[in-house]
Amino acid sequence: MPSISRFFGIVIYMYWRDHLPPHFHAEYGDFEAQIDIETLEVLHGNLPRRAKALVLEWAADHRDELRENWQRSRNQEPLSPIDPLE
Repeated sequence: MPSISRFFGIVIYMYWRDHLPPHFHAEYGDFEAQIDIETLEVLHGNLPRRAKALVLEWAADHRDELRENWQRSRNQEPLSPIDPLE
């Protein structure tokens, strides 16, 4: 599961050829959530409130890059890193 971004202790990653809908995984400590790229809805899991807010802010700013990486992951191509939240 390639990591595509890291910020404030949060790791963002995607699995190759993962199931639909297009989503990414966010991990923070012992917490993990799957986030829908289009709606930014938490599909599974949970994150602490502050970590979730940071992840959603980051995802809103990088949605096009997330979509591109989703397509790459479906084709088992190398994923591109995405700038962290600053």
